[in-house]
Amino acid sequence: MTDLSTVLDPFPHLHIRPPQGWVNDPNGIGHWEGRWHVFYQYNPDAPVHENIHWGHASSTDLLTWRDEPVALAPRPGTIDAAGAWSGVATMDDGEPVLVYTAVPDVAANAGVALAHRGADGAWVPDDALAAPAPGGDLREIRDPFLFTAGGARYALMGGGRTDGTPVVLVYAADDLGHWELLGDLLDGSDPVATGVAPGKIWECPQLVALPDGAGRLRWVLILSLWDDSGDHHLQGVAALVGDLDLSGPHPAFRPAAGQRLDTGPDFYAPQAVAGPDRTLLWGWTWEARFRSAAEVAGAGWAGALTLPRELSLDGDRVDSVPARELTGLRRARLPVAGSGAEVTVPAWEAVADGGLVVGLRGRDGEREVWRTPAGAHVGSRVLVDGSVVEAFAGPDAHTVRAYPGPGEVWTVRAGGGLSVWELGRPSP
Repeated sequence: MTDLSTVLDPFPHLHIRPPQGWVNDPNGIGHWEGRWHVFYQYNPDAPVHENIHWGHASSTDLLTWRDEPVALAPRPGTIDAAGAWSGVATMDDGEPVLVYTAVPDVAANAGVALAHRGADGAWVPDDALAAPAPGGDLREIRDPFLFTAGGARYALMGGGRTDGTPVVLVYAADDLGHWELLGDLLDGSDPVATGVAPGKIWECPQLVALPDGAGRLRWVLILSLWDDSGDHHLQGVAALVGDLDLSGPHPAFRPAAGQRLDTGPDFYAPQAVAGPDRTLLWGWTWEARFRSAAEVAGAGWAGALTLPRELSLDGDRVDSVPARELTGLRRARLPVAGSGAEVTVPAWEAVADGGLVVGLRGRDGEREVWRTPAGAHVGSRVLVDGSVVEAFAGPDAHTVRAYPGPGEVWTVRAGGGLSVWELGRPSP
């Protein structure tokens, strides 16, 4: 009989987020001094998007994360008085530097600012901007990203024009403290972008080079799609595959193909970081679809980062799979009866040779959370942590939130070869 007094914990304990407050975009991802560092948009005072700081977590193994002191906070009367919004980390003269969106009052006036580490390890923001708001016909501009090509360092900013065209701007940034606006890397008039990345603003542009399996490096431009013409602004994430043209007066991206990077409704604003042997990516997943403002306020927390994923190319297609380290979260095996299992722990993983169906079952029956799409003749893998469900049909990712109700338990059914584990951090 269903025990209505039991409610599985919806808080994602294995994902990056502090115990309280608001979390959105991952920021400043990098590896230095033997640790991974992941920053994130953070309001420590309430589970709402305002008073935006940079939170900070670090890890040696991508499994166990240590909360670090807040890295950046809004400074009244300065270039970031209204918020330290999204950005990246880079190495400059052997030292990590944070590069972020400084909002003085409203988003249209945002510029780019830098923060360096002081002698005590705290982050010290500059007082001057590396790049001011461009103005002109740009109604929004934000989210700096840095990359190197042709022996030069460039920067990107995402935005949108007053006529509704999304755009990615490109800057010369060899001098990290003084950027020069060069022009458009890409805008929404491109026919491939029009079909794959519709929206009014392109946020959080990320440009990484990936091998395509045939010995060729291709460029992948990741765009988060904002459309404020309706009620729901966040329209998912697109990945465009193409070439970076350096023959003109400034770099231009020429997309050849594209896709949604995650097919789920609860994934946005990812950040990618290229390492020596792979490219990792974290995204943001939010509470908005199934929790009311009152429920969020009562819980005291909102938002989390996804688990890290590895990106690769298969021809013109971007594949996304859980980072290889995540098998280290597996603890005890859970019982499987035939081709299915009932799961009564809040964090678990299921792997099947074929398709999977994941649901929640309680007194009123069962509600489906995710199933492997029809025609996906590949293995399936699902990682659940509290209310965060990250599902993979082979290399296709799908992020969705699901909140167990009183007495509900997780269910999983497979077409064959099912294994289920409880998940938890490794022992110290």
